[in-house]
Amino acid sequence: MTDIAVFGVDFTSAPRRAKPICIAAGQRHGTVVRLTGLVALHSLEAFSEWLQTPGPWVAGFDLPFGLPRELVEHLGWPTDYAALMAHYASLSREDIRQRFAAFCDARPAGSKFAHRACDGPAGASPSMKWVNPPVAWMLHAGVPRLIAAGVHLPGHLDGDTGRIALEAYPGLLARELIGRRSYKSDTKAAQTPERLIARKDIVDALEQGRTRLGLRLKLSHAQRDELVADASGDRLDAVLAMVQAAWAATQPRHGWPQAVDPLEGWIVSA
Repeated sequence: MTDIAVFGVDFTSAPRRAKPICIAAGQRHGTVVRLTGLVALHSLEAFSEWLQTPGPWVAGFDLPFGLPRELVEHLGWPTDYAALMAHYASLSREDIRQRFAAFCDARPAGSKFAHRACDGPAGASPSMKWVNPPVAWMLHAGVPRLIAAGVHLPGHLDGDTGRIALEAYPGLLARELIGRRSYKSDTKAAQTPERLIARKDIVDALEQGRTRLGLRLKLSHAQRDELVADASGDRLDAVLAMVQAAWAATQPRHGWPQAVDPLEGWIVSA
């Protein structure tokens, strides 16, 4: 039984010292995933450098890798993934915001956004959303850097198969463990005892292997304390994404169902 190096990446499109990109590093051995370290990156340049970490590894990134086909076709954008991402990267955020807002404004209330096929099963925000959370900016900042780094994007774009990048969504796994309870906030006033207890419950459930992914998280006492104490939830989200990546590492097609649209992609374990 060989160890598999795995990472989970809690991404932000505007990393800085107060809100870095958080990376959880680990090793999967059988059904156990051991957290080996947590890293904070304070710039997108540092993220690009980190992507060159020699493989083999499998990483789950908490950012959308694709756009809804309905939106792409409506806007007349390229329907080849590489060409679409190059086009998207060439646009300014303001240009994207105006086009997406116009698309939404022309649609009836209750169905303003276009969705990918994986959004519903994962309970994820539409990847065209530019506020609360601004996942459209995360795609804009993150995916072009993944492509430039030459990592392998299964189902989307071939690259270095020793460095495998997958779209993860920590909220999907968190909801499985604690339901709809909130466990994090960037706002000091909202960093309540209830949310701390929710983070503790997530960590306990991960350590006990109480998830349908069939994996058990191994932590030191200090790591457990650090994950529970981080009221922003960024470190815990990175660990949740790492566990999703560890599950996908041994799945056929990295857990993708058959016939996924390569423009849209799939969220690990949805």
